[in-house]
Amino acid sequence: MIKKKLGNTGIEVTPIGFGVLTVGKYQLNYPVAKGAKLLRYALESGINFLDTAQYYETYPYIKEALKGSAFNPVIASKCLDCSYKEMKFAVEEARRSMDRDVIDIFLLHEVRSASDWKNRVGAWEYLYEAKSKGLVKSIGLSTHHVDVTQMCADIPDIELVFPLINYKSLGIRNRNGTGTKEDMAAAIKRNSEAGKGVFAMKVFGGGNLTGEYLTALDYVNNLPGIDSIMIGFGYHHEIDRIIEYAEGTIDRNYVPDIKDKKIQIDQGDCEGCGACIERCPNHAIFRNKNGLAQIDHIICLTCGYCAPSCPVRAIKMF
Repeated sequence: MIKKKLGNTGIEVTPIGFGVLTVGKYQLNYPVAKGAKLLRYALESGINFLDTAQYYETYPYIKEALKGSAFNPVIASKCLDCSYKEMKFAVEEARRSMDRDVIDIFLLHEVRSASDWKNRVGAWEYLYEAKSKGLVKSIGLSTHHVDVTQMCADIPDIELVFPLINYKSLGIRNRNGTGTKEDMAAAIKRNSEAGKGVFAMKVFGGGNLTGEYLTALDYVNNLPGIDSIMIGFGYHHEIDRIIEYAEGTIDRNYVPDIKDKKIQIDQGDCEGCGACIERCPNHAIFRNKNGLAQIDHIICLTCGYCAPSCPVRAIKMF
């Protein structure tokens, strides 16, 4: 595949990246050897961009996939913590756990507001220091929020933005309410024009738009300002299809088989607000003993109606 520069960072990535969350314990929970084999297949197929995070606990998969190989992919990681000390630990953990002297990209993970950004000043201070010491090549943040994405365009030290966008606006937030794809697209364009590198997440809305594969991909792929799209893969054939898409050889009548996929609620992301419980037409969602939403797959219709109601995109299909 061709490679594109991430804004003014000088880092070159393929237009499709592999979101490594899918192989880890919060989704498919593959043994390390199996997940690493899938990652190696993606690298052999031409993908050179991997996204992970401290929270995902997927560093061992990447380390194993790269062991004994000549591959040198661009790796992005993220941390949810706020303090200088915690971020320093996160960067060192990533370097140690993946056996990398330098982490290409390190982000503040899921910044939700301007006040959240200010609250993480200590973590950002360390990222800036880590970059100056050559431990990290480029820094920025990930977010689901239009207002945060807009804010990034005006902050020179933010070099990279990893926003959520898809053609049905699933999971997009704006301040304390829902956001729109149009507003997020405009914010992305502003960042690109400001020289920021932009790579997009949740093109399939957490899997809920997989059945509309080409429509979902075409929408995000054709937006101005997006350098790469990060996608979670679980199977070899999914990688094959995305390579065909990137190279323009995919059958334009292609529709993926999603009959075996199920709606899942990520317990690490769910905040127990109950919006999905109210929205479910078949009463297939309930509160578990931890007060979080959970799916009863016996009666779930896999309609996906619950997904747009979730303010933190905890509802996924895989």
